[in-house]
Amino acid sequence: MMPFVLVSLIAILAFGLGRRRALVFRDEMDGAPLHSLPTYHGSYAAIWAALPGLIVAVAWIAIAPGAIDQLTLAAAPTEIGDVGEAELALLLNDIKNVASGMVSPDSATDFVREAAVHYREMYSHGLIVTSVLAALLSSVGLVLALRVIRPEFAARVKVEVILRASLMLASVFAILITIGIVMSLLFETLRFFSMVTPSEFLLGLHWSPQTALRADQVGSSGSFGAVPVFAGTLLITTVAMLVAGPVGLLSAIYLNFYASHRFRDVAKPLLEILAGVPTVVYGVFAALVVAPWVRSWGTKLGFSVASESALAAGLVMGIMIIPFVSSLSDDAITAVPAALRDGSFGLGATRSETIRYVIVPAALPGIMGGFLLAFSRAIGETMIVVMAAGLAANLTANPLEAVTTVTVQIVALLTGDQEFDSAKTLSAFALGLVLFVVTLALNIVALKVVQRYREVYD
Repeated sequence: MMPFVLVSLIAILAFGLGRRRALVFRDEMDGAPLHSLPTYHGSYAAIWAALPGLIVAVAWIAIAPGAIDQLTLAAAPTEIGDVGEAELALLLNDIKNVASGMVSPDSATDFVREAAVHYREMYSHGLIVTSVLAALLSSVGLVLALRVIRPEFAARVKVEVILRASLMLASVFAILITIGIVMSLLFETLRFFSMVTPSEFLLGLHWSPQTALRADQVGSSGSFGAVPVFAGTLLITTVAMLVAGPVGLLSAIYLNFYASHRFRDVAKPLLEILAGVPTVVYGVFAALVVAPWVRSWGTKLGFSVASESALAAGLVMGIMIIPFVSSLSDDAITAVPAALRDGSFGLGATRSETIRYVIVPAALPGIMGGFLLAFSRAIGETMIVVMAAGLAANLTANPLEAVTTVTVQIVALLTGDQEFDSAKTLSAFALGLVLFVVTLALNIVALKVVQRYREVYD
């Protein structure tokens, strides 16, 4: 966006001018040291040049869209202004589509075409005014910052104070975002529990959230027993961890203790490439390759295997999260002091005994962290489950049957036009809150396990 580009250019210019001004002072003093390095003087000038312009640019992003929408609708004819909020929202959407060029003006009404031109003009003029104002304020900040730069000026202290305050604000903002997410989930979940009892949701054995949206509409009253959804999530995650856990940990041990340097240099990057493959690719692989393979072998062995099964989804998901376990376990094993390894060998322990009794206990916190990250990644996966396990909420412990997970149901419930006063839509927030609580509990349990079995060395 134009304001940010102008502010960035002025900040870069301010850095160069501030640094040069400090160097000039140093040359005038025959090489006498400044209070701070020239780089800090440049950083101080850049910060004060960027800050005013950034405030203006952020204010434009926050205020301009709503203000332009209101001004556009205020110019609507009286008969259009008397319609409901939903109709006004659709009208405004049509105006924006025409203004952006996504919809041809020939297919729109006269008012929509005129309003689109007016909308585009207001946006362009507002952007120009904002850019000029941001550039002007940034230039003023640049001049004021350059005026205070002197040989005795404590630029390093000022810059560090500003950076410390910025980091603190970022931390507070992250905490507030987390609190906001939790509160939004909690608020919508309480609305859901005013329609469906918690006991029915947490203990019910049938999940069919389809409901009639209107009183005169024929439809299901909905069943919101979420046990099948939670069971499906646990089943697929368990299959995935049974694949990723042993393979990831053993691969990390092999690469550290048994593989040659040449093989490790090739295998480790290849293994970590798995983490960068898009999940939709894993989903296609699961649907087109693994699921038919599981069904074929299951039929040959005399089992009844569904076309979409938890086993197929779990196997591919396990392959996907192997790098999380392997990479973090490898880092944890590498971080174990070499003195412990050498001391074990010096006492006559074999390589396998050293791994089992020294290395793994010492690296347990990192290994547990890798397992926990992989577990959380498996719980939150959606695409593989949709393509390989299906949407059926079946209460079963048989991995050869089709199941669904919490994340898949949340996506299905919130896709398309939804009525946020219905139990069907609100149930997605209840599922999200339960998933959040379960993940938090797993984190607490993992911390307790690490504290209980962690080996501490001087």
